[in-house]
This record gives sequence, structure tokens and C-alpha cells, in this order.
Amino acid sequence: MLMVGLTGGIGSGKSAVAARLAALGAVVIDADQVAREVVASGSAGLAEIVATFSERVLDAHGALDRAALGAVVFADEAARRRLEAITHPRVRARTAELVAAAPPHAVVVNDVPLLVEVGLAPTYHLVVVVQTAVATRLERLTRDRGMDRAEAERRIAAQADDARRRASADVVLSNDGDLAELHAAVDGLWRDRLIPYEENLRARRAVRPEQVVQPDPTWPQQYARLAARIRHAVAPADLRIDHIGSTAVPGLATKDVIDVQLGVPSLAQADGPLAERLADAGFPRLPGEWWDSPRPAGGGRWVKRLHGSADPGRPVHLHLRVTGSPGWRYALLMRDHLRADPDQRAAYLQLKRELAAAAPDSATCGTLKDPWFDEERLRAEEWAAHTGWGP
Repeated sequence: MLMVGLTGGIGSGKSAVAARLAALGAVVIDADQVAREVVASGSAGLAEIVATFSERVLDAHGALDRAALGAVVFADEAARRRLEAITHPRVRARTAELVAAAPPHAVVVNDVPLLVEVGLAPTYHLVVVVQTAVATRLERLTRDRGMDRAEAERRIAAQADDARRRASADVVLSNDGDLAELHAAVDGLWRDRLIPYEENLRARRAVRPEQVVQPDPTWPQQYARLAARIRHAVAPADLRIDHIGSTAVPGLATKDVIDVQLGVPSLAQADGPLAERLADAGFPRLPGEWWDSPRPAGGGRWVKRLHGSADPGRPVHLHLRVTGSPGWRYALLMRDHLRADPDQRAAYLQLKRELAAAAPDSATCGTLKDPWFDEERLRAEEWAAHTGWGP
């Protein structure tokens, strides 16, 4: 099922987004609520906390006194880690139970305030961040929650800042307007991305890039999020992941698809459980046989495996090539040479524009580029020898 991470700073309106998604049909799991549940009165979690920190962390009714517990652990890192060893496994186990209880075709939204701070972003198919101006958040906290301004500022400062959250976000929902505007944005996200993503994920269906776009300066950041998900999916295997292709070269207009190379020890390994783990993570294998044309022409095909993305908002080509193979090396060499040589980068961009106008069909266009690539490979090999380049 599709797993969505939802986060945002205190006072951002994250709860309003979660409520709207629940109304639309999502299964929402509130991390704060789960954390309270596992240490509720009579729970095994609370009993272990008392056994570890004594009854001084209980209130007059025998419930957990969070302020008293905070006074014990927040100034003592060892104590905080003992507390986390008690609560975190229970939170994970309870969350897993709630996910397992969701319908098979559900969109599961984990509402996690500290998702970014604790590094959970790669564990989700998609991360949604609710972003609101700090001034607006301060106003909401003082008006709606009765906080004094100093306390509200302290709470905001204790969390990740907007830039750090944006770096982890596949989707940023701005909540500086009114509730109707926020609901409209959430409805569009649900209709245009979450529902089709869930359907594609279940069908093991990849989206296909169509539109040629101008260079996007955020492509490297988008790649970094994808790479983190792929790394999480293939763990514990420690496989090399690289950003390749036109979106890895600054200044190139191209189809809006992120090309990623995953180095594997063998194609047999690529055909095993690894393929299923990638599909579960939102990167289904594309049907058919895939290969790269050898450079120079005339040799045997450079066979590979190709996966795509089930996310309609982020097309991906994930190339699985044997580490150290000619195709693996060539992808890295071409990327690095075009990055280093502005003249060849400009020449390649001009060629792409001319061929796109003369031969819109992508297969024909690819064939027409072959002579340029053969010449570029010779230039790149000379550059590599001169500079000492290595993959």
C-alpha cells in the first residue's frame, strides 16, 4: 500500500491537512497519539518507564507526568536514550499493527511531527510537508493554543527549519491562506497524485516521461531524495547509486525524468528479490529486454535492467547495470565530461534541440544521435586520460 509521510512545524496546520486526507479516504496514523498510547496508564510501556526512572515520573493519578519525565531525560543524554529504547520499539510495533489493519488498497498517511529530524523520509513513498510563514505560526500558537510568544518561539526553534524540511519534501503544501485554499490544495494532491500513485504501485506500473522542459535547478535535490529511498529499499546491500543522464548535467533541457544508475554485482542479482524490493518502494521494473548501444558501435549489446517510477509526479529511469561494466562506466564518463566541458555541453544541447524539431519520435531521435555520441566518447576518453578521471 502507498505510505505517505506527513510533517510540518508546530503551528503549520499539519493537523488540518491530516484531517482533510482522512475525510477523503486516507488511513491516518498520528505518531503523537501512538506515542501516548504506548505509555498510557496500565501499559507495559509505562511500567518499564517507572521501573527505569522511579515513580517520580508519575502524577497523583498514577499516569505519566510528561513534565517530570522531561526534567529527568532532556538534560541527560544517557537517560533520554534509555527512554527511547523503551518507547521507540513500541511505537514502531503499534504503527505496524495499524498499517497491517488498513485495507489492502489504502493510502496510509503517517502524521509525524519530527519526521525530518529523526531521518524517516526515505522510509515513505512520498513525503508531504506543510509549510507556513513563521509569523503566521506564532500568531496561531499564541491565539489558538494560548502559548506566550517566547514559548512559541522556543518550540519553533527546537524543530527543523523550513529549508531542511523542503529538502526532504516531495510535495510542499503552503498554508499561508485560508482553510478553503488549503483544502483545495489537499484535494488536488489526493486526486492527481496520491490516488494514481497507489494504483500504479499496486499494478507495478511505471509512468512514462513525455514533456521536454527547461533545466530545473532542483533536479539534484530530487535525485537525492530518490537515492535515499532506493538505498533504504536495497539495504542491507551497500550498492553504489549515481545521478546520470541529462538531468545530472547543469543547463540541459531534456525530458523531465531523473535517470539513476544502481550498480549491481550481477544481473542475476538484479532479477532476484532486489527487483521486488524496488517495486515495493515505488520503482517497478519495466517489462521487456533493455540494453544500451555499445560505444563504439559494433560490439555486443550492453544489457541492463530498467525500472521506472510509480509516482505520477516524478518520472524516473532506474538503470541497473553491473558495476564496472562498459555501460556502467560509460554513463559516468559521459556525465562527468559534459559537466566539465561547457563547449560540448552546449553542442549537445544544440543537437538535442535540432533533432527534437526534425524527429519528434524518441526512437528515431536516439538513432540520429549515435554519430555524435561516438565522437563524444572519443573526446571523453581523451579527457579522462588527460585528467586521470576514474568512475
